[in-house]
Parts: sequence; structure tokens; C-alpha cells
Amino acid sequence: MKSMVTPLTRVSPFRHRNGHNTLPFFSHARYPSSPNFSFSPLSLTISMAASPKFSAPAVPRGDANIDKDGVFQLIQAHQEKAARLSPVEEIRTVLDRSVRGMLSTFSKKFDGYPSGSMVDFACDANGYPILAVSDLAVHSKDLTANPKCSLLVARDPEDRTDLVITLHGDAITVPEKDKEAVRAAYLARHPNAFWVDFGDFKFLRIEPKVVRFVSGVATALLGSGEFTRDEYKSAKVDPIAQFSKPVASHMNKDHADDNKVIVQHWTSVPVDFAYLLDLDSLGFNVKAGYQGDTFKLRVPFPRRAEDRKDVKTLIVEMLQAARPKAE
Repeated sequence: MKSMVTPLTRVSPFRHRNGHNTLPFFSHARYPSSPNFSFSPLSLTISMAASPKFSAPAVPRGDANIDKDGVFQLIQAHQEKAARLSPVEEIRTVLDRSVRGMLSTFSKKFDGYPSGSMVDFACDANGYPILAVSDLAVHSKDLTANPKCSLLVARDPEDRTDLVITLHGDAITVPEKDKEAVRAAYLARHPNAFWVDFGDFKFLRIEPKVVRFVSGVATALLGSGEFTRDEYKSAKVDPIAQFSKPVASHMNKDHADDNKVIVQHWTSVPVDFAYLLDLDSLGFNVKAGYQGDTFKLRVPFPRRAEDRKDVKTLIVEMLQAARPKAE
């Protein structure tokens, strides 16, 4: 596996008195009720370096008096140490939970120029993307002529500083013996895709040659790298990620204030709100805001979560530890 992480540099995210702008880590968009909104969040949460440290940080006093530069320093100090999955596990897990991406092919009609199209997909047991394509589709004709392609997936399409994955490989027609298993895997992600049984549709599997990732655009902490097919295939999907959507939905709907208390205590970063995005065995990611600025934070669990019940136990423990300080 080849990877690169640039050194962390201190960059103030706000306008200095001389009028010059620095790197825009924070946005100034209002926080809406829906998670699907556009902003330029803090990139530090996308650091691909895992950390074994799970201890709770010291909670700052006088949060109301912390200026924005001070908040940046708190975020930087916490996120450098925040535990997360290894890069290959994170990439494998993100692709497994994703359902849509940009397929790039070599155009048959236009002299081999690159051609892009948005496609639905699902991953099989090896993590290989499965496509259900019509013989009438342009990209299907392209792949028949030349199976080489790539699939680009953005973890958060509205956030240009978040993780982007590009899988390069060959699109191969799924053999008849594998069709039922592939069909089941695809419908598990796209239960309303009744058209997969139409006569002009077939399943293609993209067999990867290399999987690349880039986390962040023009950011102070830029993680990037690539994995071979064998490295990617041998990585495990995080077992807790499958519960991410229902747990996050429940916490955001019924425990918004608790989210804020937990995040402030366990990151030492003052926040006006915290919205859970996703979670895994080692912790969860949130969109948070402070004094009109919006950013992302990685919040580690005190220990690894073993199952869904354990996730609930950990969140309760984190809240109980945080409440005395909040009060």
C-alpha cells in the first residue's frame, strides 16, 4: 500500500486584521434541519492515521469566552489523536455502505474520450462493485468495447474536503452461476430496483486493479494513498457501520441536546449543536457548529464497540461522564 500524509501545519481559518483570507476550514452557512446541505467543513477529521488513544480530554473552562482561533486549536489538538479505522478498513467500509457513484468509461462513439455517468451500485462479498446495466445504456456499450473503467465515490458529495475514493478496474459480466448471489446483494442495497429482471439488463462486476483515496482538497492535513486489489479484498468491513444509519437517526431525532453534551466533553471543543453522521467500532463522526461556523469532528468511543447493544452502552457511558461537567 502506498500512502502519503502531509505534515500538519498551523493555519488560522479566519480573516486576519490585514484583510487577507487564510484557508477556509469553516463555513458560515446556517445549520438546517436536513443533513444534506453544502458547506466547507474542517478537514482535520479526515486524517487517515489511526490512534490507539481513547482517554477523555480535559474539558476547557469558560467556553463562551473562547475565540474562533482558540476553537481551531482545540479541534486540531483533539483530531490529531482521534482513533479511527485503518485507511484500508475505512475505504472498504465506506464503499460497502455507498450506493451511488460516478462511472467513467472510454467512449465508443467519441474516439475513446473519457465518458462519465452516475450509476447505482452495490458491493459483493469481496467488496467489488456490482452494476445493473441496460444494453441500451451508453456506458454499457462503452464497457462492451473496452472493460477498463473507474468508479468514483464521495463519502459526502456536498463536502469537497471529505473522503473521495476511486476504484480502477475491469467491468466483467457476472457469470450465470453467480447471478443469484449478485442479484441478492444488489437488491439488498436497492430494494426497489425491479428493472434488474428486465430482458435488456445484466449484472457487471468491477474487478479492481487499484483503489485510490484522497481526503480533503487544499487542506492543512491531506491524506491520500492507494491499495492493491489483494489489500483491498483482504480488508474487513467494519461490523458496526451497518447500524450507523438507525443509531444516528435516533440520536439526532431524540437526543440532540445529548449529542452536544457528549461532543463538548469528549473533544473539549465548544459546540452549539452536533449532528451525528455515521459511526463505526471506534467512534463516530459529527457535523457541529460554533458561533455560526460549521465543521466536522471525529469523536472516539472510550473503547471498541463489539455490537449494536454495546454501542448503546458506550453512548450512555459517555453521556453519564459528560453530564456532571455540563451541569
